Amino acid sequence: MCYSAQVQADYKKYVVMFGATMSIRDFYEIFYRRGLDPKIKIPKAVEASFGDPQSDDERAIKALIDDFNDKQATKFEEELFKQRKRLADAERILQTKPTKKAQDDQRIATDKVKQLMGRHADLKRTELRDRDSRIFPGWYVPVMVWEDGNRVIKPMRYGCRPAGKPAFYDVKYPGTYNARRDNLQGFWKNQFGHTHGLIVVNAFYENVNRHKAEGHELAAGEEVENLVLEFRPRPTQDMLIAYLWSKWTGTGEADLLSFAAITDEPPDEVAAAGHDRCIVPIRPGYIDEWLNPGATDAKCLFEILDDRERPYYEHRMAA
Repeated sequence: MCYSAQVQADYKKYVVMFGATMSIRDFYEIFYRRGLDPKIKIPKAVEASFGDPQSDDERAIKALIDDFNDKQATKFEEELFKQRKRLADAERILQTKPTKKAQDDQRIATDKVKQLMGRHADLKRTELRDRDSRIFPGWYVPVMVWEDGNRVIKPMRYGCRPAGKPAFYDVKYPGTYNARRDNLQGFWKNQFGHTHGLIVVNAFYENVNRHKAEGHELAAGEEVENLVLEFRPRPTQDMLIAYLWSKWTGTGEADLLSFAAITDEPPDEVAAAGHDRCIVPIRPGYIDEWLNPGATDAKCLFEILDDRERPYYEHRMAA
């Protein structure tokens, strides 16, 4: 399964590359909701796409982003003040009468000060880095779908909660960011053939066991060690990754747009690196047929997935 990916986070690129339109209402809604619930995660690169607003709607979204970031900066600064005081108090005690509590306070406060300073600097930084467009389950990212006869860009959560399922499904089944090909007509039958999406990805990340990545069995007494590997297509390219999505509604709760990546058996180089699944990049010629499956039968949809782009995936340890 693809637990993390490097995505195209700028909706404007979708507009230029695919002639898509942006659902301004859905983007405004998710940024507005984040102001009420800071646990909603949106990559910095998505925010940056509204950095030079060209319309009143875009200016309204930028105002939401600026307000949220100002409040976050204030929160970080207040917590930084507390942790610096905690550190100073601990160091003063350690100079006179060392205690276990003071040692713990010194260690914890030092780590938190470093973390808070990094988060504050990231908030103020304007130059984008690769990690600013990396997503994880639970994060929101632009996804291209089909609506009213057009390609449309909407922000969706990575991690699908199918319509009709209870809200606690996210916690009970945290792996629903992965839609296995062999279960598309089972668990995902209400999405497969009905609500398809595409997202542009240029790298993906997987958790693997070190012994599998190194091509050997666990030795006696050896413990399983996790590695995070970054996979990039060679030659370097943007890939159109196939997704399923759903619109969830619940009484007294905000509507949720969410999606899951379709995964299949891995190519040899991914399997050799220790992972047993891989995302599916479809060919550009199938964009509209995939986004708007309509009356297309399952056999034809599976043929689209089979006739996929097949780049070679080079891997390395993730930074």
